[in-house]
Amino acid sequence: QVQLQESGPGLVKPSQTLSLTCTASGGSITTNDYYWSWIRQPPGKGLEWMGAITYSGSTYYSPSLKSRTSISRDTSKNQFTLQLSSVTPEDTAVYYCARARGTYYPYDYWGQGTQVTVSS
Repeated sequence: QVQLQESGPGLVKPSQTLSLTCTASGGSITTNDYYWSWIRQPPGKGLEWMGAITYSGSTYYSPSLKSRTSISRDTSKNQFTLQLSSVTPEDTAVYYCARARGTYYPYDYWGQGTQVTVSS
């Protein structure tokens, strides 16, 4: 069984950078073919895929967020990190990390999610 846990500040000021870390246990983020994503859900809206990092370290981003999104990893800690720059109140959401078995497979494990509010 794989467990994922999001962590980071719950309040970020406008124009600053949002930074969240996902810690995985029970499975390695370098295991062949797995795909590790960040997904968010604003209040009253649906899920939005933000980007992903693969088992080999390749990154992919949503076109709407690519210019201000960065995903990285620390394999020694079995963690991957989301950075979202120049945030506005529209970035307020619950942020999730999740795993898929491959690019075209559904997500099989999700973190609990963490609330991030952008406000001055």
